[in-house]
Amino acid sequence: MTDVPRLGRPRASSPETLAEAACELFFEQGYDGTSIGDITRRAGVARASFFNYFRAKSDVLWSGFDARLAAALGAIGEGAPVAQALARIGRDLAPDTLALAITNADAMGLGEELERQRAERLALLQREIARRLTDAHGDALLAQIRAAAYGAAVLGAVWMWAQRGASSVSLEGLLDHALSLCEGYGASGDSSGPALA
Repeated sequence: MTDVPRLGRPRASSPETLAEAACELFFEQGYDGTSIGDITRRAGVARASFFNYFRAKSDVLWSGFDARLAAALGAIGEGAPVAQALARIGRDLAPDTLALAITNADAMGLGEELERQRAERLALLQREIARRLTDAHGDALLAQIRAAAYGAAVLGAVWMWAQRGASSVSLEGLLDHALSLCEGYGASGDSSGPALA
């Protein structure tokens, strides 16, 4: 499809406008076949507008989640209990481009990219949570293990939410359940150990 240049005043940009344009293009020509220029042309905005909201093309899919993740990690860094801070990620998160991408990864041609981005966020969660747990409790190995579990709980809940139908399933409920599983495990892997949060 050829995009017709728009006359007159440029359309106002927003992350949502750009994300919508990106997802349309990912469906039409695949993730790898879509450039940032394609996205901004489809959205009817200047290329520079893209970088007001995103660092890279892949960030279009993650922007809503990433904003909540940054807030949660900030709260954890300031001393909030880990599970409580992470639970906020799921509160009132509407189905967005990430949920759409998870359920349509093959059609959009972004399966490998989506998994790579998921792994990056898991590593970020593990690093930041482990730092907090090590500072609080001193056991660096246990902190790494628990932090990995928390990260897996968050991303696992998001994936299940999308796959089960994000508009009809509560991410908040899935995430609360996943985090409660992390909270119940101590160093021995049973449910009798202390919660580190």
